Amino acid sequence: MKKNIHPKYHPIKVEMTDGTQFETKSTWGAQGDTLKLEIDPKSHSAWTGGKQKLMDKGRISKFNKKFQNFKLNRE
Repeated sequence: MKKNIHPKYHPIKVEMTDGTQFETKSTWGAQGDTLKLEIDPKSHSAWTGGKQKLMDKGRISKFNKKFQNFKLNRE
């Protein structure tokens, strides 16, 4: 096997969306870094079965406003 081609694994902390943390090994970042998750199994509707929250920051409303007078002619 070739030497020095494999990534270096080191301990990091992973912070969930609710603030809880756990320690694991990863190739991400540097030793001791904290990876903050934006989506995790505790908050995402795919895992919780809950209703999805729409967090588009106005993109859908801007789209609807821009194309509110657009008419499609179907004959």
